[in-house]
Amino acid sequence: MVSTEWAKKHCIIDITKGVVEARTMAMKNSTWWWISAAVSIVLVIVLVNLWIQMNQFVVEPTQLVNEQAVSAYLQENWEDRVVAQAGHIEPSMRVKTGIFIQSLKFFNSTEVNITGYIWQRYQNDLHKSIIPGPDEIGFVLPEQVDSSFDPREVYRVRTANEETIGWYFEATVRQPFDYATYPFDHKTVWMRIWHKQFSGNIILVPDFGAYKGTGLADMFGIAEDIVLDTWERENTYFDYSLSNYDTNFGISSYVGQQGFPELHYNLVVKRKFENAFIIYLLPLFLVATLLFAGLLTVSADEELTSRLGFDASGFIASCSVLFFVVMLAHIQLREQFAGSSIVYIEYFYILMYSLLVLATVNTYLFSIRPKHGCGFILYRDNIVAKVGYWPAVLGSLILITLGFL
Repeated sequence: MVSTEWAKKHCIIDITKGVVEARTMAMKNSTWWWISAAVSIVLVIVLVNLWIQMNQFVVEPTQLVNEQAVSAYLQENWEDRVVAQAGHIEPSMRVKTGIFIQSLKFFNSTEVNITGYIWQRYQNDLHKSIIPGPDEIGFVLPEQVDSSFDPREVYRVRTANEETIGWYFEATVRQPFDYATYPFDHKTVWMRIWHKQFSGNIILVPDFGAYKGTGLADMFGIAEDIVLDTWERENTYFDYSLSNYDTNFGISSYVGQQGFPELHYNLVVKRKFENAFIIYLLPLFLVATLLFAGLLTVSADEELTSRLGFDASGFIASCSVLFFVVMLAHIQLREQFAGSSIVYIEYFYILMYSLLVLATVNTYLFSIRPKHGCGFILYRDNIVAKVGYWPAVLGSLILITLGFL
């Protein structure tokens, strides 16, 4: 009788202890999940702020905003140097030049098609030597690759002291665009313009008076209703690029071989992030979510595994399917940047490959339950991998993003 009562008493104690331990474990697991959720929210906020920072355009310090800035630049970078090094060269002749872009389309990762108008203003008293014939006036786009390029004169306006000539052009130019930060990349499409009289000391200067405003924040020289597909206008500006050629093109008196200021009209366009997010980032997020859901089914509790249908081989098969989904999307993305280095978003795919491999290894080791070296995997039903999943993913994305800032 005594032994029976003693057994009942100890049985009640064991049951009570088990319930307490179960509740304690549940409370500790709940704490871990709350900490994981809080850390993940903070990391999401940090990541979004980094994306906003990546999507900002930095104003170039070389922008020319008015005629005074142009004169100061030319005086410092060309006129003074020419006089000091080769005073016998004829004085520079400045021709005001303007541009208006009507359409722009990216053909591929290196070529862009542009149509619009370019005009030049010739003053009777300053440009007497080049006004007389059509062979002495006009412009050249040295980077155009379209063999049919032939600007067509569409207007000629004469006044008492000046003649303005305008051409309509359609050109395909090839430029080395940088896609490293895709889909947060900005493209600077530039129009490098030479004067048609190649051998002369003729410098093209922006025709600021033809625009309403040419300040740092002004958008000018481009149609307001221009269709840019997945891009949007960000900024426009004029600047100069100093020439550097290893030949004089067979012209002994050629002045543009070294340090000659070549006029550039620059159009900065920003990619619409929404398109790239829906096409490339959203599927990755869904794959990551499905992988996380699969990890939640990993358990040593027989009742729970029977309800969830957890099976190590099934989990590995699911990871294989997700791998092919990610791989096909990655191939589609890579085809857009053939010949380019790895772009920002591609590191997300590399991270996804790593997660699939790590999740597979984690599940396999949890299933075979090795006796040594895997205590953290077996700890509390693989709680470390589960609560650490999103903080690890988001932390990795932040580190990748910081590498591109």
